[in-house]
Amino acid sequence: MRTRALLVASALAVLALAACTAPQDPAPTSTPDPPFSRAPATRPPDAFPSSTPGLPAPDPALPFDAGASRVLPGRLVLAHYLPAFTVSIDNKPPASDYYTNSYLAVDGENGKHAAYGGYLRDRPVPRAPRPQPDWQLRDLQDEVRTAYAAGIDGFVLDIVQTTGDNDVRVQSVQEQLMQAAAVEPRFRVLLMPDMTGGMRRKPVDEVAAYVAKLAASPSAMRLSDGRLVVAPFTAENHSASWWKRFMDRMAQGYGIDVALVPLFQDERQHDQEFKAISYGYANWGARNPASNTTAVTSPDSPIARVDAVHRLGKIWMQPVSVQDERPSQQIYDEAENTTNLRNTWQIARDSGSEWVQIATWNDYAEGTQIAPSVMHGRAYLDLMSYYATWFKTGVEPRVVRDVVYLTHRTQPAAATGSESEPMVLRGGSSPARDTVEALAFLTEPATVSLTVGGTTTTCRLPAGVGVCLAPLRPGAVSARVVRGGAAVATAVSPYPVVASPDVQDLQYVASSSAR
Repeated sequence: MRTRALLVASALAVLALAACTAPQDPAPTSTPDPPFSRAPATRPPDAFPSSTPGLPAPDPALPFDAGASRVLPGRLVLAHYLPAFTVSIDNKPPASDYYTNSYLAVDGENGKHAAYGGYLRDRPVPRAPRPQPDWQLRDLQDEVRTAYAAGIDGFVLDIVQTTGDNDVRVQSVQEQLMQAAAVEPRFRVLLMPDMTGGMRRKPVDEVAAYVAKLAASPSAMRLSDGRLVVAPFTAENHSASWWKRFMDRMAQGYGIDVALVPLFQDERQHDQEFKAISYGYANWGARNPASNTTAVTSPDSPIARVDAVHRLGKIWMQPVSVQDERPSQQIYDEAENTTNLRNTWQIARDSGSEWVQIATWNDYAEGTQIAPSVMHGRAYLDLMSYYATWFKTGVEPRVVRDVVYLTHRTQPAAATGSESEPMVLRGGSSPARDTVEALAFLTEPATVSLTVGGTTTTCRLPAGVGVCLAPLRPGAVSARVVRGGAAVATAVSPYPVVASPDVQDLQYVASSSAR
């Protein structure tokens, strides 16, 4: 049987020759549009974490150098970590591990995912089996090092299991991640009890006991005044009084004062109820440019909503994202190549958000991952490095190396494969589009040529960051940057476009000229 695993296996061979990377391009700043006006905001006086944010490590594959730039006080960039999707699940060879045989295969896990073409469309960059018995801890340490070197200050740990629950592996990952984070002394783990599954049904004492257990780690994120930061996911599934009991139990039973930063699906519906007990707010956000508009034209625009939270005297954790495709839920968002990524970062900057949560580091089931993976290498992680530096310093990084990044789908948005339950566009999303994007970081003006299926589109771009678009067509995809008659950067996508795929896959894959 043909499986998604076959495509991923072929991509692995390409990774051995040329890995993917990617920085980003700035979207133009929008000005507020009357009649809506932004009122002055107030902030908590102690909106500072106990560790100092870092900048990306020097890397010649990035188009910029972070250098010794000054970091704005209180700015943090965190990445949401899902404990189910570690680098390896079973420490087996990649050709026969759980990702290949169960998650990527159309008939994996006894065929329960066959109707939608398999559970996943991508996987972490694989590794050879590790001989050490503590291989899982070592994998987590490697992930912490990778994230921190990219300018990410910590993980937001999605807590989905507690002591005694069935998924012992997930519990182990949650607890070992707290230990693994110590390999980078400034790296922190923000605890996020997930109230969308079994955690929602647990009594307050059980949730408090497990959070307190994880909080014993010195890597648990705290404010400078010592309060433990807890950010429950879909906090509105319990009342504010329930969370007040949780905070009281943490203080009285474990001697831990909590700074609560509830994450809501829509903070506007709950901001008044939770105001008295919350240090800040967050939401999960959307994954398309139509929802993540950078214009400030009404009280419902993303930047205006952050302003409303600031007027309550709360900090804000802005969701930043690349894209979203969910085969098992049969939905996807139209990200418009890197437009959604660039918009969400601009919202974070223009709104004065204190913290950012990248959604996600590794949720392969929702196709939102930025961790190094088979289908985009380090491309989106490198993009995050550029934007994180801009967000933390308040200054757009200067481009010092020519780099071009390619993003495109491997099939038209309307194409389907063998699945009987294909994905459809989520309601409220930007309209589906079929485009190839070259995101060019240029030290000087240059000509960017996009060749898609044998047809070339040429753009003249200025110095800095610019975008060249071309229609998606079946065939090979490449980009070339020419200055003074010579090519200064070339990117060739390892993923050809097909008109009729075996399996529907609506993620944007990425490749780079620099890695």
